[in-house]
Amino acid sequence: MSTPQQDQTRRSDELAVAAGASPHHEAPAQASQLGKPLLQVRDLQVAYGQIEAVKGISFELPLGQITTLVGANGAGKSTTLLALSGLVRKAGGSVDFDGQDLSAMAPHRIVRSGVVQVAEGRATLTTLTVHENLELGAYTRRIGKAEREADIERIYQLFPRLKERARGLAGNMSGGEQQMLAIGRALMAKPRLLLLDEPSMGLAPIIVQDIFRTLREINRSGLTIFLVEQNVRQALRIADRAYVLETGRIVLEGSGQQLLGDPKVQQAYLGH
Repeated sequence: MSTPQQDQTRRSDELAVAAGASPHHEAPAQASQLGKPLLQVRDLQVAYGQIEAVKGISFELPLGQITTLVGANGAGKSTTLLALSGLVRKAGGSVDFDGQDLSAMAPHRIVRSGVVQVAEGRATLTTLTVHENLELGAYTRRIGKAEREADIERIYQLFPRLKERARGLAGNMSGGEQQMLAIGRALMAKPRLLLLDEPSMGLAPIIVQDIFRTLREINRSGLTIFLVEQNVRQALRIADRAYVLETGRIVLEGSGQQLLGDPKVQQAYLGH
């Protein structure tokens, strides 16, 4: 019988493989550069007509860390993610991903470069089965069936509930199950940077805790994560680095723990 510590080690290995890393260790180049900027955003601006949604923000996402962008509804958080994914037009600024300029790159090319987003509201394909959704996650990788099925099996190891529902329609699953599917589908693309937009939205507190625990475990495998959240407390608890966005501008930054203890954050977002 395995010990709890052995079970945790095995689960971490499974997460590492699903996220595209090797079990037990990271690639030497990645380990040596841990904490250095993987993505750098400079003076990002996004407008919808005459309305400025994002007003010249700059930030960095360190390699191998969880960075979170928090703020109230309408602050510009989701627009920021859409701009990074190439899904909305940028009015100005630059986005550098490990030496690649993503500023004018098409969304499918951004995915192929290693930046993959889990959309707000999960955006699962409800008329397809769970298994079919996962298959589509690997579309840009152009891999054979055997490799794709092996990757799907690893996702099922991470989220056993998905395997139980593999042949069922995604639209018949609960919100929590659909969020697991959305994350699993994103991992099928083998990202280097995972973008998550409001993963706690509409979920029961116990499910939210489980999702955030899984995100931290995935991050421990070496995957860099950028998390956009209205659930400020949960986001700051797991974040290495954090930014507060208000009406399209970054007004505070620091470690997750620093911002948890910041009186302005506590008053505005934590009910203190």
